[in-house]
Amino acid sequence: MRWTHLTDSTPPDATAPVQQQLPGAVVRTFDTPGFAGMTFYEVRAKSLINKVAGEPRGVPFEYTINPYRGCTHACSYCLAGDTPVLMADGRTTPISQLRVGDAIIGTVREGSYRRYAVTHVRDKWSTVKPAYRVTLRDGTELVASGDHRFLTDRGWKHVTGTRSGPEQRPHLTTGNKLMGTGRFAEQPKESPEYRRGYLHAVLRPEPDTGYRDPYGTVPRFRLASAEPQLLSRTIGYLRESGVHTAEYTPLGQRTGLRTYARRDLDLIGVLLQRPAERDAEWDKGFLAGVFDAEGSHTQGLWRVVHTDPELVEPTRAALRAFGFDFVVEDRRDPIGLLSLRLLGGLPEKLRFFHLTDPAVTKRRTVQGVAIKGAVPLHVTSIEPLGLELPLWDITTGTGDFIANGVVSHNCFARNTHSYLDLDTGHDFDSKIVVKVNAPEVLRRELASPRWDGKPIAMGTNVDCYQRAEGRYQLMPGIIGALSDWSNPFSILTKGTLILRDLPLLQRAAQRARVSVAFSIGFLDEALWRSVESGTPSPSRRLDAVRRMTDAGVRVGVLMAPILPGLSDSEEQLDATVGALVAAGAASITPLVLHLRPGAREWYLGWLAANRPELVPFYERLYPGKRAYVSADYQRLVTAKVRRACRRHGLPARDTPARDLVMIGEETEPPAASEAAGVQLTLL
Repeated sequence: MRWTHLTDSTPPDATAPVQQQLPGAVVRTFDTPGFAGMTFYEVRAKSLINKVAGEPRGVPFEYTINPYRGCTHACSYCLAGDTPVLMADGRTTPISQLRVGDAIIGTVREGSYRRYAVTHVRDKWSTVKPAYRVTLRDGTELVASGDHRFLTDRGWKHVTGTRSGPEQRPHLTTGNKLMGTGRFAEQPKESPEYRRGYLHAVLRPEPDTGYRDPYGTVPRFRLASAEPQLLSRTIGYLRESGVHTAEYTPLGQRTGLRTYARRDLDLIGVLLQRPAERDAEWDKGFLAGVFDAEGSHTQGLWRVVHTDPELVEPTRAALRAFGFDFVVEDRRDPIGLLSLRLLGGLPEKLRFFHLTDPAVTKRRTVQGVAIKGAVPLHVTSIEPLGLELPLWDITTGTGDFIANGVVSHNCFARNTHSYLDLDTGHDFDSKIVVKVNAPEVLRRELASPRWDGKPIAMGTNVDCYQRAEGRYQLMPGIIGALSDWSNPFSILTKGTLILRDLPLLQRAAQRARVSVAFSIGFLDEALWRSVESGTPSPSRRLDAVRRMTDAGVRVGVLMAPILPGLSDSEEQLDATVGALVAAGAASITPLVLHLRPGAREWYLGWLAANRPELVPFYERLYPGKRAYVSADYQRLVTAKVRRACRRHGLPARDTPARDLVMIGEETEPPAASEAAGVQLTLL
């Protein structure tokens, strides 16, 4: 494992499943709401000061310290564990029972339509959160957290708004219309009646034509289809019903069924008898068998073409019994077969598939079908349940999935954890690696004759003042060690927890060059809730800049990430600069969003779901796999910020070099094109 060489060889905890990724880690969870659903892996690091590999473009530091891997700044969780999710084969599975790698249905945008598409589960996790019940006009009920989002005819909306703040995030209200097919029908139980109905539809008595199979046995029944899934289910149902000697046999161009025992032959005859009175479970099995034997679902059309006239009326009667509308098509094909076609679009087709559960899954797919708004999925109520429930979320390739018939948003993956052999989705948010011995290891490394006192940067990969720091309190020891050895350092953070260590930073600044920089890219509270909701709000970060400045600490601001099309207008940049200057920012460095692998997938998925009209613009700005905007666009944004700084009386910085290295460091700043190389996370 790539992590092994960084950790001491402490005895492994046999109860910890993480040992495969982090040998020797001590696994902890905490019973506090702020850390619900999170696991902390405490490791004893062998080293702490990391040399930046290679020659990163524009990175103005050689060494970093990262006491944490993973980040507690994010994320939202969504649905009750029994919520059915639409699978790629047309069946449903409760979200709590999904497995990583499962093929499910999501959506993709094609032109002006959003269409159903096959995607895969990349990650799955749960937490405990206050639950809400969302009820729709058609009777659909969804239990979710207030943070979860559903697709409406007016875009993605959270279940609830926020409790505070000047702006509300988009959230559901009564009358909003959700997109999808409506609630899923409950799948049938494989009762004896269901099995008998299915067998009645797929087995046909075969008259004695003189044909003998190679064993000299007369095949007494023929199967209506040679579909492998139909054959497998038929034999399985016969054996479950007590017929133990039945097996397939060739019957000319068809497939027959033969038995070795007279008793089994008689039992099959009994199983195929139609009940005297209608039985709902028998009808479900019968319709499943009819569809497996004679049905099709192509180009959005559901049809049954009857080859046995005796099954026509029972099929119609069973469809009517469950409220399905259908037409008997006037045309007859060249050999005179009668065709039934189901009406009602995809919602009725899915209701048929879920209610009856045919065996042949290839006919149940909905891939490529457009999402239409014909179903009355208007919100009638949103009510808090008054209790906290285990809620589940998944990461998918399309960024969404179908939960009980409505399009449901999910969380996206980042790439930060891949080098630890952990996944880039939920592991990043919920599996936090903590180097519990960081202060003592740092003191040992600073005392080494090989260490020459180079500046050290913190917070450039994972925020060292994330919420986990409030519990582990590693930074006071780290700052103390750097201060005692008069080693220059810089901190870049979004976390207002840094105010706790203000006295230590003041002391350190008397002994070495110290730089503190906050990352504040924009002021829009609604935008912040959507892309950085796990971080302190921009207003809280501005207040932290003000308090640190008032305490005599020089604070720079990395105005990042500036989001093209969302926070890059002249007016938005001017307002942000004005607020930063008023808070006392000593310098302002603009930096446009970078989209490196991991962050790219997360952000572009979010953009497609929330601001799809901007997707073509981003495709031009970040063509192919390009992580950076062009130098021309970066210069355009820098010029806007420079003008705003002049208006508000502060010189602008063209690069982040000074605030990411040292206060007072007399170095030549890198070229503007190099400045684009510093990666900042949205999280």
